[in-house]
Formats: sequence, C-alpha cells, structure tokens
Amino acid sequence: MMFQVNKNVDSDESNKKSQEIENEEEVAYAYAMQLCTSTVLSMSLQSATELGVFDILQKAGPGAMLSAEEIASQLSCKNKEAPSMLDRVLGLLASHSILLCTVHQNKRLYSMTPVAKYFAPDFDGFSLGPFLALIQDNVPLKDAIREGGIPFERVHGTPAYEYPSFDSRFNQVFNAAMISNTSLVTKKVLEFYKGFEDIKRLVDVGGGHGISINLITSKYPHIQGINFDLPHVIEHAPLYPGMNFVQLSVF
Repeated sequence: MMFQVNKNVDSDESNKKSQEIENEEEVAYAYAMQLCTSTVLSMSLQSATELGVFDILQKAGPGAMLSAEEIASQLSCKNKEAPSMLDRVLGLLASHSILLCTVHQNKRLYSMTPVAKYFAPDFDGFSLGPFLALIQDNVPLKDAIREGGIPFERVHGTPAYEYPSFDSRFNQVFNAAMISNTSLVTKKVLEFYKGFEDIKRLVDVGGGHGISINLITSKYPHIQGINFDLPHVIEHAPLYPGMNFVQLSVF
C-alpha cells in the first residue's frame, strides 16, 4: 500500500514537471515568434508616418476619433482595399499604445496618444518621422559581424558622414532626420536650460543645417552663432540671421 502511494506521488511530480516544461516551451516559442515579427511594428509606424496618418488625426482636433475609412479618404488612395489594410496597421499601432482605439457600433475608431504626437508635424513642421526613416534605411549587419568592418562602410564604401555627398537621396534622408530630431530636442532644452543667457559666441561643430544654433540665437539674439560642418552639408543649408557657416572636415 505504501509503495502504491509513493508511486502515485512520483507520478504526480513527474506530470507537474512535464507541464512546467511544456508551459516554458510555449512561452519561449511565443516570444521567439514575437522577435521574428518585431520589424512589423517599425515598418507599420513608418508607413503610417509617411502616409500622414498622424497628421490627419492631429488636424482633426483634440479627442477626435476617426475610422480607417475616414483616414483613408484623405490619402488619395486608388486601392479599394486601402481602408481595410490601413485598419490593420492602425490596429497594430493601437496594440502598442501608439494610438488609442475605441469600438463604436462595431467600427474601430482611432485617436492620438501623447507618444503619437511625436510622429505628427509640430508647429514648425518637425517630427520623428524623418529620423525613423533614417533608422529604417537598409544597412546589413551580418557580413560585418562575420568578416569585420563597419556595416555602413561595407555597403557604401565610405563613412556614413561622407556618403551623403555622393548620394542625393540619402543626403535628403539624413538631413531631414537630423533637422527634425535636433529641432525637437533643442526646443525642449530651451524650455528649461538657462545657460545660454551669458554666452556671447556659440559654435556648433557638426551642426548640419544650423537648426540648433538658429533656435538658440532666435531666443537669445545677442549670441553670435557659428556653424561648422562638411562642405556638402553647408552647401544646402538655409541662411539664418546672425549665423556664420564655416566649411570644415571634422573627420
């Protein structure tokens, strides 16, 4: 009788351990699948940004809720399946709390969240959209790990900061990303940082098109701004009052 009890206990322990292993494998597999499809989020976010979805929602006003059909109607789509396809993208973004989704009369309605505003143009027309496009630009990593070298240089044959002078498309992608990201960050810095008040001359080395210096000198016009960067960058930079551009190779 005692032998039978021990046997049952051993059997229960074995079943419990098997169940734990099975549960761990299910969790591990689910996470592995999540990793395999992780690029879907960034691709969907970039597509929504390029289509102007966040801009449309923002212009609809605070608290506005729009359906995929309503948004698609403002995108000049020739594809009759566009509302359905867009709804899937928006649903994915909502599942990651990038958008807010509310169901009304069996229809999903979408609205902005605090994080979504960074992908819609601000008052000056800047957002993180161009920076996202730069990050998404194709740079294979596998061969660099296997054979050495910097991934970008292996693909393009030149350093990342020099390549834009040879590729006008990438030059636009790169500059748009730098301008937008710099604008968002600098404006936030200027809200709280008071250290520029006593500065007479400010130099930005590698300052791109000079957006950072321009924002600072616009708030503190007594500052003389000097912007250093590569010749191909300075060539396309707009002129700002009170700022001098100097061509310089810093690499």
